[in-house]
Amino acid sequence: MTSIREVLPARFPETLASDSEASRLQRYASTLPSALSPEALVPTPTLNTSLPFRRGGFSSLCEALDYAARGETGLNFFDARGKLLSRLSYADLGVQARRFARRLIGAGIGRGERLVIVADTWPGFCVAFFGAQYAGVLPVPVAVPVGFGAKESYITQLRRQIVAAGAIGVVAPDDLVGFAEAAATGTWARLVGPMALFEALPEAPAELQPLLAGERCYIQFSSGSTRAPLGVDIRQSQLMANIDGAIARQELDEHDAGVSWLPLYHDMGLIGFVLAPMCAQRSVDLLAPRDFARRPMQWLSLISRRRATITYSPSFGYELVARRANGQIPGEIDLSCLKLAGIGADMIQPSVLRRFADAFASRGFDTRAFMPSYGMAEVCVGLTFGGRFTGFRTDRLNGREFVACGRPMDGHLVQIRGASGMPLAERHVGRIFAQGPSVMPGYYLKTEESREVLDDGWLDTGDLGYWCDDELVITGRAKDLMIVNGRNIWPQDIEWAIEALPRLRRGDACAFSLDAVDGGAEEVVVLVQGFPAEPDEIEVLLGNIRQVVKEAAGIDCRIELVSRQIGLPLTSSGKLSRTHAKAQFLNGAFTRPLAS
Repeated sequence: MTSIREVLPARFPETLASDSEASRLQRYASTLPSALSPEALVPTPTLNTSLPFRRGGFSSLCEALDYAARGETGLNFFDARGKLLSRLSYADLGVQARRFARRLIGAGIGRGERLVIVADTWPGFCVAFFGAQYAGVLPVPVAVPVGFGAKESYITQLRRQIVAAGAIGVVAPDDLVGFAEAAATGTWARLVGPMALFEALPEAPAELQPLLAGERCYIQFSSGSTRAPLGVDIRQSQLMANIDGAIARQELDEHDAGVSWLPLYHDMGLIGFVLAPMCAQRSVDLLAPRDFARRPMQWLSLISRRRATITYSPSFGYELVARRANGQIPGEIDLSCLKLAGIGADMIQPSVLRRFADAFASRGFDTRAFMPSYGMAEVCVGLTFGGRFTGFRTDRLNGREFVACGRPMDGHLVQIRGASGMPLAERHVGRIFAQGPSVMPGYYLKTEESREVLDDGWLDTGDLGYWCDDELVITGRAKDLMIVNGRNIWPQDIEWAIEALPRLRRGDACAFSLDAVDGGAEEVVVLVQGFPAEPDEIEVLLGNIRQVVKEAAGIDCRIELVSRQIGLPLTSSGKLSRTHAKAQFLNGAFTRPLAS
């Protein structure tokens, strides 16, 4: 009979790195019945048996996958209950991607043509994405529908992206095929359907022509570009430089493994937890964003069970699980394995990090694991990173507390420029410009839009920030800054104060300003999700909102209550879109008789 000691090293080699034998036995006791079954689906291991670890250094994604496919690591897909649905080793991914590539070639899709892939968290996305790479076809990952009742708006958005990319085909998960077919109607796309449609195509006996160094790699639509899609032109050289820089700054090694719930259509989810791990031959466990939303604590449960060392999330992810921790934390959660808890993609709230650290300190979480970062799709993903296992630090400027987001990656330059265009001294807020090997050459087929943000290799990020002890501090988006009576007011200060009120939650508030009329001051408008049934409750809520806005910003504001059925507009990556909220407000979408 097989002993527990014999099966653990074979099935779970990652547990041997640092845990005691007793804790290993206890942690995996519940998994042994399935692990001992010959039919069991077992996750890919963290350690490769014989393949030497490489920290990037590849010229293209295909070259990186060719190398990773010589080992045993790969991607694992879990559901909301933590059940392993499927595993996709890099070896299997390489085989399936080549078959997919030959089918694309057999279907007459030429080199350089574009293939839209609906980027749900499923193995088919990875196969199609890398299959396109091997066929010399340009993949275009796009979002899945966000929110209820989003069918028509999603179809409209998807059609714009298909047209903007000039896509010849669309691959979609089975449950979204109808959306894809409707969106592709009247476009150039002639091959639209599920993976089964593409798998039924004959394989051409042709030599593969993979996308190589210096060529395009894929098109990444920026998360806010729904009305007029802007596709970031990601090149192999820019992507490899960004991945190599991030791997070096994060100090990845052969013992690292990741867990992520981030969407694969977003740069942080796609590069951070599919492409970069593959370039470092690391295994990653993936949870779909919708499953994270249903069961947020499953994110931490997976980290604990699989002894993951790396994860990433925007602020709201950490806040959501910290709030759930006020109820009951599952007894098996142990976060002592976590060495890099990355945070980025939106304004970082120090209070959220402190709440998370306090909530899970008793479960082994070390606050030194926090790694703040800053980036955007226009530089592939990451630009600045904090140090590994050094925690986060804050700075106060003009009464506001900010989280420092680390130093630029090697080979990259960042400048803080004033209105004159000249660099500013430390602790002076200005516009952030970036230069380096990760910066995009431009937006795909959008010459004028590219010129607006690129000048002599320098990218105008559109963000504001300042230097503090050689670390970059982000203060907000330039277009979101409100100026009232000569004072700079940040919408985040107002929103965060409102969201701290009872019965409200993260993402329930949106603040913006309206242009001054007839010489008057700018008017600040606050949209708040939450519509109590009783008139007395409404008046109490309105009074509380007025009070916290006064305390946070020292101003009066116009308040509009928005029902949760209508909701506030979000970008495809789930971030609040103040620009779209303002446009909808001006069109009367939120105005109600109860507004004050």
